[in-house]
Amino acid sequence: MSKLRAAITGVGGYVPDYILTNKELEKLVDTTDEWILTRTGIRERRLLKNPGEGTSNIAIHAVNELLKKTNTNPDEIDLLICCTTTPDYVFPATGNLLCDMAGLKNAFSYDLNAACSGFIYGLVTGSQFIESGKFKKVIVVGGDKMSSIINYEDRTTCIIFGDGAGAVLLEPDTSGHGVMDSVLKTDGSGAKYLCMKAGGSRKPASLETIAAKEHYAYQEGATVFKFAVTNMADVSAEIMRRNNLTSNDVAWLVSHQANKRIIDATADRMGLDDKKVLINIDRYGNTTNGTIPLLLWDYEKKFKKGDNVVMAAFGGGFTWGSVYLKWAYDPK
Repeated sequence: MSKLRAAITGVGGYVPDYILTNKELEKLVDTTDEWILTRTGIRERRLLKNPGEGTSNIAIHAVNELLKKTNTNPDEIDLLICCTTTPDYVFPATGNLLCDMAGLKNAFSYDLNAACSGFIYGLVTGSQFIESGKFKKVIVVGGDKMSSIINYEDRTTCIIFGDGAGAVLLEPDTSGHGVMDSVLKTDGSGAKYLCMKAGGSRKPASLETIAAKEHYAYQEGATVFKFAVTNMADVSAEIMRRNNLTSNDVAWLVSHQANKRIIDATADRMGLDDKKVLINIDRYGNTTNGTIPLLLWDYEKKFKKGDNVVMAAFGGGFTWGSVYLKWAYDPK
């Protein structure tokens, strides 16, 4: 019998219906379809337009699909971790709302905020509850309504982000599959380069912060790009070294979808062929916590039991990391 590990046993996902194309953005800011596509790899992104709806209204679709696909009774879920940068409220936690919406009567929940690295942080955290033997079924949700904090007059951010969510079910595995290893990093000195300047306890909302448009995402693109290229590639290479993996051993790179050039740099550092690199940034843009689970959702039918999968992410703050897992089931 192998070591007890946490395996992904199902995936759910959801993106809103409204499609914001590069052509439409040409009408909002000084940009072109070619400029956006060349520099980011993005053609379009999805937005939640329904008034009064937040991240929970996106994520609940992913959770419900996950429960249905895995034939899981909501009462069986022990824990739900909601990884998000755009919670419905400061409190209560969006995870609490999701438990109520999905009828998870026996689960406890909490939110985890690590910007774009949130989902892999949550995946590793959820895995610990499984590996300890405390819980049998854990849902990890990654989702964001980024359109709620984007200034559509700011070319540096509005071309990048979209809305979406994905969710996975973690269950115990003793057959050699599941989360095998992880490398997680943080560097708070990067906070000033990618952040939302106001709205927290340090700088509460006021007429002045609203007038200064400090409740939108702020990014110094060149600095963030340089940090992301270096650090995401570094941890991906490190996790391969730690586990004696060659490029031939890795079946798939499931990378955060922030910029196609960052993804390519990570794949190059790992020595991976383009065919092993999963991409959906062209259709969804950067959905922050949603990118990695949405990739799993989009490409689920390509995965085969035993596949070596490397996940990698980089987020504001700065946060970054990589996860190595062995896929636990064949597509249906």
